[in-house]
Amino acid sequence: MTYRDDEELERDAEGWAPDATAVDRAAFNADGLLPAVIQQWDTGEVLMLGWMDREAMRRTLTEGRVTFWSRSRQEYWRKGDTSGHAQYVRSAALDCDADTLLVQVEQVGVACHTGTRTCFDGDRLQVVAGTPDPDQPPGGAR
Repeated sequence: MTYRDDEELERDAEGWAPDATAVDRAAFNADGLLPAVIQQWDTGEVLMLGWMDREAMRRTLTEGRVTFWSRSRQEYWRKGDTSGHAQYVRSAALDCDADTLLVQVEQVGVACHTGTRTCFDGDRLQVVAGTPDPDQPPGGAR
């Protein structure tokens, strides 16, 4: 996807401004949602991916607990309210395109609804491991 192909991303009409809130700067998709990568703050372990709309993102940034929008149930849910496996926000950042949110958390208990530490424990894929080309200068420029 190129920068010019980003028309499907929904931004507020007034656009980005230095004093705009993070929610205003975020580029939600056509469904009004933003993917949120949840990461353990001290180890860097990726725990899960969830979806947020504007309100879920606002709650996450202002209440200290991660809130998601459930696409299947069409309602907000806060990790740990029923399971006790809560996520306490330590920091958050938008990526360079503002179309993905990274939330670093202190995870209490497991992150995955299957009972595993992360949602990425269960299905390790076979890959061909890549290695850097020793003749390629850093940054990819030749």
